[in-house]
Amino acid sequence: MNFTLDFLPQTAFAFMLIFARTGAMAMALPGIGDRMIPPRIRLVFALALSLILFPLVNTAFPALPTTLNAMIGALAAETLIGISIGFAVRLIVTAIMFAGTVIAFQTGLAFAQNVDPAQGVQSTLFGAFFSVLSVALIFATDLHFMLLSAMHDSYVLFRPGTGFPAGDFAQVALKTMSDGMRVATQLSAPFLVFGLIFYLGVGILTRLIPQVQVFFLAMPANITLGFILLMLLLSTMMIWFLDYFARALSPFLA
Repeated sequence: MNFTLDFLPQTAFAFMLIFARTGAMAMALPGIGDRMIPPRIRLVFALALSLILFPLVNTAFPALPTTLNAMIGALAAETLIGISIGFAVRLIVTAIMFAGTVIAFQTGLAFAQNVDPAQGVQSTLFGAFFSVLSVALIFATDLHFMLLSAMHDSYVLFRPGTGFPAGDFAQVALKTMSDGMRVATQLSAPFLVFGLIFYLGVGILTRLIPQVQVFFLAMPANITLGFILLMLLLSTMMIWFLDYFARALSPFLA
């Protein structure tokens, strides 16, 4: 019985493509791909996940290409698929950040800026708070297992060797953005109503009593009432967001 190593090139090619897709996802997914996570940690996570996925999906890969251009094309397609899935999921989380920005504008805290640890950019206080809280609740409620399932099921939905489905991802991105803006508006709707009523009352007060220093009276009241309203609605808002997050991930599950 002769033992040969003919299987090694095909195995190395399949593992390289798995690592390209999972590595691209790990760099873009919320929580795992946040800027506060060192790149080395993300690469180690992608490598470990590739080792776990390899025996599960290695049969889905085509035969080893005979040309270098075909290998580079397959590697680029897998990388683009991983990046697209990761950023599509990040768009889902962006909805709660947009809602936090709208809430900050309505409660008079729009100019109170802070560094968002997830994005590494300046953001409103409520936007940064919701960004961190949403990721923490995703892991606390075990919804991150859906992200891992999406990584595995992506090999069923987007089989290796079939190219990059640009049209499908464009439709998913458009639907995700529209649904995210709708959910963000729904989450911030109580604060939009509060802002409309509050500023309408301030305007009427200014017309009735011009001597009142509206700025020194309205700003503290606006901030205080905004925090009270947030305290009353925070749990409901996050439950709504987590339900939306689970539903928005369903297109990526086989």
